[in-house]
Amino acid sequence: MTPLVNIENPRPRLPEWARRSATRFESLNTLKTSLRALNLHTVCESARCPNIHECFHRGAATFMILGNLCTRGCGFCSVPKGNPRIHDMRLDPLEPENVARMAAEMKLRYVVITSVNRDDLADGGSAHFAETVRQVGEAVPAARLEVLTPDFDGNMEAVARVLDAGPHVFNHNMETVPRLYRRVRPQANYTQSLDVLAFARQHRPEVMTKSGFMAGLGETPDEVAQLLRDLRERDVDVVTIGQYLQPTRRNLAVAEYVTPERFDEYKNLGLNMGFKMVFSGPLVRSSYMADIVNEQALRA
Repeated sequence: MTPLVNIENPRPRLPEWARRSATRFESLNTLKTSLRALNLHTVCESARCPNIHECFHRGAATFMILGNLCTRGCGFCSVPKGNPRIHDMRLDPLEPENVARMAAEMKLRYVVITSVNRDDLADGGSAHFAETVRQVGEAVPAARLEVLTPDFDGNMEAVARVLDAGPHVFNHNMETVPRLYRRVRPQANYTQSLDVLAFARQHRPEVMTKSGFMAGLGETPDEVAQLLRDLRERDVDVVTIGQYLQPTRRNLAVAEYVTPERFDEYKNLGLNMGFKMVFSGPLVRSSYMADIVNEQALRA
């Protein structure tokens, strides 16, 4: 993918508020070694999250299942892409057990499970996803479980399958405003993603619903406001908003570095709309500090 660069308006420089300290923790390498031993992946690594050092130091990680190759080509994402007709994309039958084992070894009290898109599978990988949730729940019964799912290509039976496995939080990211979908999420549909969140609320009303999106891709404040209204109309509980950071030169270029003040404006706007929690800031990611975000939402 060719990065979108406007020659007349060169790529903006990364401001201080969007930078992370380069401090390295020994726990980063230790946890990576443990993950590789079980053939496990984290979205923290694959998506090049800027918070990885902090989260691994806290003993937190977002498990990414269904392999490490995604069948979609979203412009913002650095997760490796794969064509099932070319690559061996068979599911690892031991993955649910190994995720559960790792969660128990880390003594996690809050577990986040996400996945790549697997449009090559009839159920989008939802049965494998649900089995992972069940096994983690058995391994760490005191932990709260959050799932961050793909849209399963609009297959609500697949969405229900994951919800019925027993997560406490159902997260599905909108990622951006509808005008930018063709460029940012070319194989996704804005209305379909809203439908997934609405279905989750209706099917399991006791499960907290959550969504997130990026700022700095070229959206306007009015478009952000409309996205927030669309989420509230689906009774979504929690929203995360963070700055888009170009992970590689093959990905979309940053259109704008949004100021901390505007992130605060988005947070206040969302809270005034009735969200239980709005986590908004340059380095916010959908799973960043998920345990703390959940605690605050439960108290709201």
